[in-house]
Amino acid sequence: METIIRKLLIILFVNVSIISNAQTNPFGLVYQGAISKNEINQVNIHPISYKLNGIDIAANVYTPANYDPSKKYPAIVVAHPNGGVKEQTAGLYAQRLAESGYITIAADASYQGASGGEPRHTDKPQFRVEDIHGMVDFVSKYPGVDTNRLGALGICGGGGYTLKAVQSDKRIKAVATLSMFNSGEVRRNGFQNSQLNTIQQRLKQASDARAQEVASGKIIYSGVASITDEEIAKTTTDLYREGYEYYYRTHKHPNSTFLYTTSSLMDLMTWDASSNMDLINQPLLMMAGSKADTKYMTDEAFSKATNAKSKELFLIPGATHIQTYYVPEYVSQAVNKLNEFFGKFL
Repeated sequence: METIIRKLLIILFVNVSIISNAQTNPFGLVYQGAISKNEINQVNIHPISYKLNGIDIAANVYTPANYDPSKKYPAIVVAHPNGGVKEQTAGLYAQRLAESGYITIAADASYQGASGGEPRHTDKPQFRVEDIHGMVDFVSKYPGVDTNRLGALGICGGGGYTLKAVQSDKRIKAVATLSMFNSGEVRRNGFQNSQLNTIQQRLKQASDARAQEVASGKIIYSGVASITDEEIAKTTTDLYREGYEYYYRTHKHPNSTFLYTTSSLMDLMTWDASSNMDLINQPLLMMAGSKADTKYMTDEAFSKATNAKSKELFLIPGATHIQTYYVPEYVSQAVNKLNEFFGKFL
C-alpha cells in the first residue's frame, strides 16, 4: 500500500509541476524537465520548419551536449501519438535521447499541431507515414548527422505509423515503438473489438461526410473536443480516462486535440499497422506497459515481425499506456532500454 501511495504522490507532483511549466516554457514544451533555454555545452532545442509535399512542417530538433556540426552523430526521428503534438511526450523522449548523445527530431504531423495543411485535423494514415519519411529526409541533411546511423521511435499511433514507414524506408536502420496503437484496427473494429457490429454503418457515415465536404465545403469532425471532470471519472478504460487527463488537463497544449475529420475514417478503417510486418528486416524493439489495455496491439504486430534482424518485446512493469508518456519511473525504464537498443544497432 505504501508503494502505491508513493507512486500516486509522485504522479500528482509531476502533474502539478507540468501544469506550471505549460504556462511559462518559451518553447511551449509541457513535459517535466523540459528545456527552457539553450545553453552552451548543454542539450539544445532548435525549432525549425521545412516543406513536405507543399505543406509547412513544424518540428523541433534536439542536439546533444557539446554538439559539434563537424562531427558525426546517430539520429532518431520521433513520431508523436494520435492527438498529440511535438511539445508533449514525443518531445520528452526526443530530449532524453539527445541527452544520451543522439540528434533527434520531433515534428507535428501534417494537418495537425503547428504544421500546415487543410482541412485541419485530417488524420489519414498515408500522410502520417509520409511525415516519418519527411523527418528522415530533413534530419539526413542536418549538420553532423550520420546517415548510416538513423533510427526511429514511434509512440502510440506514431508507433503504428512508424512500423509501416520502416517496412519500406531502409534508411532507418533500427526501429522502436512505445505503447504502439494500431489506429486502423481501432477505428475499424473499435477499442478491444467493441464496435465490430457497426463497421458498415461507420463507413457510411465517413462516406457521407466526404460527400458533404465536396458538396458544400463543410467539414464534419469526429472525436472529443472537450470533456468534463465528471465525464473523465466515468470513463471505464484506462487508455481513454488517463488520455483525457493527459491531453485535456495535466499536459494540455493548445495545438493538441482528439478531433479528426470524419472523412479520414474512409482511409483509417481500411488500414492496418500490423499488415506486412514481414517486410521489416531492421532490428525491432517494441515496448509496452505491463498493465496497458492496449498491449494486445503490440503483441499482434510483434508476432508478425518474422523477418526482423533482431526483435525484442520489453514490458515496463506496472505501467499503463498513458503512464509511459510521463511518469518518471516508467520513462526512465523506457529510455534506458532505448539507449541499450539504439546503442547496439546504430
